[in-house]
Amino acid sequence: MASEVSYPLQLSSVSESHASLYEESLKHPEQFWGDLASRRLRWTKKFDQVMDCDMRTGQFKWFLGGVINVSVNCLDRHVEENADKPAFIWEKDEPGTHEVISYGQLLESTCRIANVLKREGVKKGDRVAIYMPASPLLAATMLACARIGAIHSVVFAGFSAESLMNRINDASASVVVTADEAVRGGKTIPLKSIVDEAVGGCQCVQRVLVSRRTGAHVPMTPRDLQLEQAMSEVSDSCAPEPLDSEDPLFMLYTSGSTGKPKGILHTQAGYLLYASITQQYVFDYRPGDVYACVADIGWITGHSYVVYGPLCNGATTVLFETHPTYPDPGRYWEMVQRLKVTHFYTAPTAIRMLIRKGDEWVKKYDRSSLRILGCVGEPLNKEAWKWYNTVVGEERCTIVDTYWQTETGGITIAPRPAADDSQPKPGFPSLPFFGILPQLRSENDEVITESNVQGHLCITKPWPGMARTIYGNHQNFMDVYYNPHPGVYFTGDGALRDENGLYRITGRVDDIIMSKGHRIGTAELECAMNTEPRVAETAVVGYPHEIYGEGIYAFVILKDGVVASVETIAEDLKTIVRKKIASFALPNQFLIVPGLPKTRSGKIMRRILRKIAADRHEELGDVSTLADPSVVEKIVQEHNLLKNDN
Repeated sequence: MASEVSYPLQLSSVSESHASLYEESLKHPEQFWGDLASRRLRWTKKFDQVMDCDMRTGQFKWFLGGVINVSVNCLDRHVEENADKPAFIWEKDEPGTHEVISYGQLLESTCRIANVLKREGVKKGDRVAIYMPASPLLAATMLACARIGAIHSVVFAGFSAESLMNRINDASASVVVTADEAVRGGKTIPLKSIVDEAVGGCQCVQRVLVSRRTGAHVPMTPRDLQLEQAMSEVSDSCAPEPLDSEDPLFMLYTSGSTGKPKGILHTQAGYLLYASITQQYVFDYRPGDVYACVADIGWITGHSYVVYGPLCNGATTVLFETHPTYPDPGRYWEMVQRLKVTHFYTAPTAIRMLIRKGDEWVKKYDRSSLRILGCVGEPLNKEAWKWYNTVVGEERCTIVDTYWQTETGGITIAPRPAADDSQPKPGFPSLPFFGILPQLRSENDEVITESNVQGHLCITKPWPGMARTIYGNHQNFMDVYYNPHPGVYFTGDGALRDENGLYRITGRVDDIIMSKGHRIGTAELECAMNTEPRVAETAVVGYPHEIYGEGIYAFVILKDGVVASVETIAEDLKTIVRKKIASFALPNQFLIVPGLPKTRSGKIMRRILRKIAADRHEELGDVSTLADPSVVEKIVQEHNLLKNDN
């Protein structure tokens, strides 16, 4: 029976322990999650029912009847034990500079901001837009919203004014919290002026709270309020609002297939439990560890694995403000040495970028404190995995390649971090987490039971961290995630399951290229070409082809210092593709480019590459939200030169 199974705070790496717990989570989900929620979370009122979920109608409720406050679980209970324990180590943009913020200090800031919000009329259910630098004050603002029952919508402090305006209006946010400026890579970003432009088109905004990051002079209007001054005028104590388990906690906008961002909504108890348990079990977090998730808080990785998951567990987390190559490509590893980081969690894009810079930037720093190396984002190709393992981890750290989404709230597939003393399989996030039952389905909705066959990755059972809806548009939520394969959650990704039940993500289903009658996954093709020693990164897209229907266009970035003609690189890459995949997967066009159009979270905007490949340059649209908009013009120029040469 479930009551006989032990759910320890720390999970042994013995595979049988994980296997038995995993099986229990599938066979008896109510007992499994109910027991964990009872013991790991602090409740104002205990829940009456664990779950009431229907994946066909899209109605999901967890811990029904429970009353809880997320900020209490993340702050108050830890302050009671040790108010001086470090909550955040803020790695500031200035090289070699960090600041330690204790749980007691974070609670005080949270309460003061909560009281400011209440003074300005914010109440339970109101939406608050946050457009701030990566800082403890940003985390405190999120927690302040959680304390009073307001719904926060964090917008990455790098989006354009128009993008910010659209998100504010969609959420009908009454308050915007920002800063004078942000700093990143030694450069300043004029956040307040961007907010001023955005709220000019937002009739819903009644107040803008402006914090200080650089101290720069910024124009203030009667609508604006200086945040630190306002915080000094209110109490440092704020009674937490008792909230229902299913009250909204936050919304976070993610890209939609239509180009219109959609506000993914997460609720209180289920999300918090799932974020906390995955942070501890997947990364084998132990008391005294220094956990560094270097994602920006503006993305779901920052929400779950910088703020809510670690703080709920009483962890000490590094909050990273700057750029991995500022002031030089050794920034990560100098930080690891200085702060004695034990866990490092980053994205494949950053890893591939650092590979280009050379191993010497890694090896010059002491990384002996590292125990776990994590990765999240696009699929981690084998070559990048091997570099991460051998160069960064010196073949003694466990590589934890994780798969999950904004919509899942937390990690769904990971090596946990390892079942035994061996390393996980390169390129495979590997195995489902507790309660996650993956399934592969064909386009015709047939269940795929064979091994080493690709299919649509679905999840067949509900889990506590799952998103509840798209804010203001539940029908769209159903159409995107539940109607394509009725009765199960459709991730939108393709995956391959090997003979041992390990999963490898093959890329977005909408990134599949149909060429010569074959379905070709972009991730699989890119992974193969990235094994070429002179290549740093590739991106492939489909384009109209009069014979094949869809041709394959490969954009190639070479490593620093490599000089080679496109003809030479193309022939070598074709050899690799023939060997690793098949002749039908050979790209028809190759282009050497200086960079790729990426969002600030590192996602490649293949939509833009498809337009370039199809010579539809006039349809590129707004590229201002890219990390480096200038790279688009450079790619277009190289593409045109290649066309003229041919």
